[in-house]
Amino acid sequence: MKQRVMILGAGGQLGRELLSGVGPQIDCVPLTRQQLDIGDAAAVAACLAALAPQCIINAAAYTAVDAAESHTAAAYRANADGPANLAAACKDIGARLVHVSTDFVFDGESCHPYTVNAPTAPLGEYGRSKLAGELAVLQLLPDALVMRSGWVYSRFGANFVKTMLRLMTERDELGVVADQLGTPTWARGLAGALWAAAARPQLHGIYHWSDAGQCSWYEFAMAICALACELGLLARPVKISPIATSAYPTAAKRPAYSVLDKTASWRDLDLPAVPWRAQLRSMLIDMKESQDG
Repeated sequence: MKQRVMILGAGGQLGRELLSGVGPQIDCVPLTRQQLDIGDAAAVAACLAALAPQCIINAAAYTAVDAAESHTAAAYRANADGPANLAAACKDIGARLVHVSTDFVFDGESCHPYTVNAPTAPLGEYGRSKLAGELAVLQLLPDALVMRSGWVYSRFGANFVKTMLRLMTERDELGVVADQLGTPTWARGLAGALWAAAARPQLHGIYHWSDAGQCSWYEFAMAICALACELGLLARPVKISPIATSAYPTAAKRPAYSVLDKTASWRDLDLPAVPWRAQLRSMLIDMKESQDG
């Protein structure tokens, strides 16, 4: 018998990668933000009761980090109230919840990869709203699974890789922040981890997922440029200069270090640790093939 899995945020970059990974044993119910506002508790309860999913993967979120500083209510509606509504509705119908969270729940003061039980101390409203969502989910539904990730990109949607590729075609020189360290995450790899989590109902609590290794945004941009030139996505390389965070002020303060410890995920999900450069190459090949096709 097929398992009915509801994907929320199906129109976003992660949602679209989740849809591309639906297996034959899954009866998938994808819903976009326009189809279900998870901030509406009554709508969530009615939708879940009517469609009766056995598992929900929540990839719906307010992800505009800087805008969250001035649009706090919208951020909390999607990132805190929404997950709480989902957890309550899942509890009512006996469904499992796999919820996506962020590395921005940490303050970046560490110099070692953050474990799942490391103290949280978000620096901005985006991180605070996502942490509130985590806490609500696990309080209302202790058997839920929360998957933190960060620096997510894909050929779908808006993200750092696509922004860099656009700027590299428009300019001869770029300055990119070099004093923030994290790990890029191809959304397709994250989607695979979420499907693996959905298939293992015995797993619960907090897990971390990103690709293997770490880099700065500057190193990430350098790799994007080199690989894009190699693959023919860029006609010529551009000069990229490292800059300090202080030289690129933003509304929201970002953690200087947000590398996640994925040891438990690689073990419990039985998935390989793929280096971020290899995943970036795979994504750029995927982008090129989609353009050629």
